[in-house]
Amino acid sequence: MELIAWGIFLVLVCLLLAFDLGVLNKNEHVISTKEAIFTTILWIALALVFNVVVYFAYEHNWFDLLAHSPDIKTGNEAALKFFTGYLIEKALSLDNIFVIAMLFTYFKIPNIYQHRVLFWGILGALFFRAVMIVLGSALVVKFSWIMYVFGALLVFSALKMLFGKEEEFDAEKSKVIRVIRKFYPVSTELDGHNFFTIKNGVKMVTPLFVVLMVIETTDIMFAVDSIPAIFVITTDPFIVFTSNVFAILGLRSLYFVLASFMDKFKYLKYSLVVLLLFIGIKMLLLEVYHLPVSVSLGIIVLILTGGVVASVLSDKRNA
Repeated sequence: MELIAWGIFLVLVCLLLAFDLGVLNKNEHVISTKEAIFTTILWIALALVFNVVVYFAYEHNWFDLLAHSPDIKTGNEAALKFFTGYLIEKALSLDNIFVIAMLFTYFKIPNIYQHRVLFWGILGALFFRAVMIVLGSALVVKFSWIMYVFGALLVFSALKMLFGKEEEFDAEKSKVIRVIRKFYPVSTELDGHNFFTIKNGVKMVTPLFVVLMVIETTDIMFAVDSIPAIFVITTDPFIVFTSNVFAILGLRSLYFVLASFMDKFKYLKYSLVVLLLFIGIKMLLLEVYHLPVSVSLGIIVLILTGGVVASVLSDKRNA
């Protein structure tokens, strides 16, 4: 019965992606800030509507979902954990957005083609995250101590983000590009929105394809942080996956909202550091003290709000 729920959700995701590509972006165009804000609000609204569905599904045990949920007993718990997981994934995706902006700038990708790259990047992210969630859930069920490993990993990632140097992307040092060159020559010029081109009878990949592959590999590295983070909220694979998916689906529109003024949110990085530290320490102390999900949600909101407010106030002072 639970497989039916997964099947329905995957069909829903396909319909949403088709709506995005076939309706919202039927004609290739530059995404304006106004349009990006509208679609961002739309994706958030869809996530909240689905959260209501989650409440009723678990409250009434549709598709026997509770049978495979070790830490959820009611619809309220399910809805709260979905929303908390969604918020965590949304917050941690901000760091990914900063990297995407850097890559688009480095490869000089015109705005009109950026949505196409992000669309296919999202499809790849959905696949790899599904695989990682399935593997992570299986590890948590079989080895309870793996949560301590996840916790230590998050603390390490937070410290690395705080003290590590921000390095500019260098194509000559990129392992991804070196792997690509083993299979195809890399063109230095764009060919419209195409990922492949033919020059002098030789099939080559365009900078769009290179950016897409770098974004995919970067997302996998970010997923190593974000997916363990949600396991501290719930180990229910359906909640983990669906909250991840809705956070990712809104990533493209959120990028176009933030792209024009990312430098104004310079303190968000420190919010993410504190967020990773909080979740990592929470994992390490699971056997000592279990913090209620509602309290965790409040702390997460406070951490993110603090970063936004500090950034806005700093920007005003500089102005």
